[in-house]
Amino acid sequence: MVVKLLWIQWDFYGKIARPKNEPQTAAGHKLNTGEHALEGNEKLNSSGQWTTAQSAELYSVERWGNDYFGYNQDGFVTAKTLNTEVPLMDIVQGIAERDLSMPVLLRIENILDAQLFRLNEAFARAINVCGYQNKYRGVYPIKVNQQAQVVEEIAAFGARYQHGFEVGSKAEMIAVLATLEEPGSLIVCNGYKDPEFVELGLHANKVGFNCFFVLETPSELPIIIERSKALGIRPRIGVRVKMTTKVSGHWNTTSGDRGVFGLSTTQLIDVVDELKQNDMLDCLELLHCHLGSQIPNIREIRSGVVEACRFYADLIKEGAALSYIDLGGGLAVDYTGARSTDGQSRNYSLEEYCEDIVDSIKTTMDQYGIAHPTIVTESGRATVAYSSMLLFNILDVNTFEPTNLPEQTENEHQQLRHMRDILTYLRPQRVQECFNDAHFHRQEIRELFKRGQIDLRTRSIAENLFLDILHKIADILDQMPRIPSDMEGLRESLADIYYGNFSLFQSLPDIWAIEQLFPVMPIHRLDEEPTRQAVLADITCDCDGKIDRFIDPWTGAKNTLPLHELKRGEDYYLGVFLVGAYQETLGDLHNLFGDTHVVSVRLNSDGSYDFVKEIQGDTIADVLSYVEYQPKEMLERYRKTAERAVREGRITVRERQQMMKAFNASMQGYTYYEEEHY
Repeated sequence: MVVKLLWIQWDFYGKIARPKNEPQTAAGHKLNTGEHALEGNEKLNSSGQWTTAQSAELYSVERWGNDYFGYNQDGFVTAKTLNTEVPLMDIVQGIAERDLSMPVLLRIENILDAQLFRLNEAFARAINVCGYQNKYRGVYPIKVNQQAQVVEEIAAFGARYQHGFEVGSKAEMIAVLATLEEPGSLIVCNGYKDPEFVELGLHANKVGFNCFFVLETPSELPIIIERSKALGIRPRIGVRVKMTTKVSGHWNTTSGDRGVFGLSTTQLIDVVDELKQNDMLDCLELLHCHLGSQIPNIREIRSGVVEACRFYADLIKEGAALSYIDLGGGLAVDYTGARSTDGQSRNYSLEEYCEDIVDSIKTTMDQYGIAHPTIVTESGRATVAYSSMLLFNILDVNTFEPTNLPEQTENEHQQLRHMRDILTYLRPQRVQECFNDAHFHRQEIRELFKRGQIDLRTRSIAENLFLDILHKIADILDQMPRIPSDMEGLRESLADIYYGNFSLFQSLPDIWAIEQLFPVMPIHRLDEEPTRQAVLADITCDCDGKIDRFIDPWTGAKNTLPLHELKRGEDYYLGVFLVGAYQETLGDLHNLFGDTHVVSVRLNSDGSYDFVKEIQGDTIADVLSYVEYQPKEMLERYRKTAERAVREGRITVRERQQMMKAFNASMQGYTYYEEEHY
C-alpha cells in the first residue's frame, strides 16, 4: 500500500470544491465522500448505529481543529474555510491521479492565510477596544518553517498588514531579502551577527525595510557601529533583555539568569553608555524579550509583558529613542484541545492573548506618561502549525490475539493443562491470582523451550493460551471500579501495531525528540465505529520509530488510538495534523528515508480547489548523494558485479538486463514503500 502526504492551499475567502471525476482511493476503489455536512451535536442516529459525530468526539477534531478541520456525515475528514469544506480524501484522490505515492505532506495555503488574518485582526480589535494609541506589526520567525512556499505565502498575504520576518542567520536573511517586497515591513535580526550579516541588514534599511539588529551579546555592538560608520548608514538597534519571569512548558529555560540569549541589566547599561559615547543612543529604537515558545498559561504571558514594560520605561528614562516593543514568541497551539495549562495546550484564546498584551502595555505606559510603542510579536508556531498535515497509508497490522486453539490431547504437556485450567476458574474475585498464574506458567514454558524439553508447537500453544487469558482478564478489568496496580496498562499491552508508510524521524521528529503530541486520526470511515486499539509504527528499523502517545483532551495523553479494522483490497489513510512548525527542517535521513512528496492546494471561492504546486520527494539516488555516494559510480559498480556473474555462469545476459533495469529503477524511485516502482 502507498502512503501520501498532502498540502492543501486555500483561497482565504474561497470555498472548496471537488474534481468532477468520481473519487477513488490510490488502489482504485471508489469513494463515497458525500457533501452534506453534519449539523448540531447529534450522537446516535435513530437506529442506534455509530455516527460521524461520535467519531468527531472520539478524535476531538472540533477541539484541536481551530475551525479548520471538520467532518461530514459520510465519514470523511474535511478541510474548512468560512462556509465551505472539502473532504481530504478528494485531495488524496487527486494526488493519486498525479501519480504521487504516499506519504505526502499536504499544505493548505488558505489556512496559512487565515492564521495571518486572525492574528493581525485580533490585535487590531484589541487596540481599538483598549484605546491603544499605536499599531501592531507581526513578524514571522523564519526558523519555524523556512520552506520557500511557506515564506512566499506569508510575504504575499501578509503584505496587507506589513507582516515582516525574524531571522537568525545570514542564510535566513538572504531568503527574506529575496522574498519580502512590501516597503516598511519589519525585519528583526536575532542571533549572532558578523560584519557580513550587519551589512546585509544595513542595506535592507536603505532599500526601504525597517531592519533592526537585536543585540544578543555586548560584543555585537562594536561590529554594528564600525560597519554602519564605514557604510554611512545609521543602524536601527534593539536590545534583548533577560527576563526573570519564568514560564511553564517545554521551553521555559529561555528566560531567567541562565538564559542563553539576552543582556543582563549590567550589560544593558554598558550598551546604553557605549551608544552615548558614539552619539548613537537615538539608534536604540526597539526592546526585545522572549519568554519561551508554546507558553500555555496566559497569566505568565501577562506577567512577562509587565516586566518588559518596566525595562522599556527605564530605557526611555536613560535617553533611548525606543518606539517598538518586541515581545517575541510564545503564542501557543492547543495540540490536545484540552484548553489547559498543560505544555501541549493553552488556557486562552487568541483574542484574550491580544487583549491582555495590549492592555498590559497601555496600563504600564500610561502610568509613566510614555507614548504607546508599536507592538511586535514573533508568532511562528501558531502561524504555520495548522496549515500542514502528514498523510500516509497503513501497510499492515500486527494483532495480539490468540489464534484458534487446538483441542486438549491426552499427552498434552502438564504446563499447558495448567494454563487451560486458569480459564476454568477465572472470575473477578480471582483475577489477580489468574494473572499471576498465567505469567508463572508461561515463564515455565519458555524455560523448558530454552532447555530443549518442549518443541516450538507446544510453545506456540502456550503463548496463545496466555493471550487468551490476558484478553479475558482485560474484559473483567473493564468492569471493575479499581484495577490492581500491576495490571494497569494491560489493555494497552494488547493493542494492535499498525504499520504506517512514513518515517517518524523524517516527518515527525518532535515526537521522538521531545515527546510532542500531534492529533492523529483516520481521514475516512468516520461513519464506522473503530473497534481496534492501536499504536503506530513507522517503516524505519528503529524501535523508537513509533507513536504510542496520543492526544486526549481530558487526560492530556493516552497510550492507544482507536482505529478501524483493515479491509482487504482497500487503503486505510491516516492524517497527522498541525505539523507545520519545525518538523520539515528538523527531519533527518534515518534509514535513508528522504523528504516526502509535498502537495500544495488552494481552495477557491467557487467550490473548486487547485493543486498549486507539487514537489517530488527524494529519490533513492538523492538520499544516497546526501551521504556522499555517487549514484553513477554505484550503477557502474553494480554493472561490473552483474557482468562478473554472467562470466561465471551464475546468471544469463537476459537476467543481467533485468537486474540492471530493476537497480536503475530503484535508484530513481521513492524512498518509501510503493506497490509498483518500475
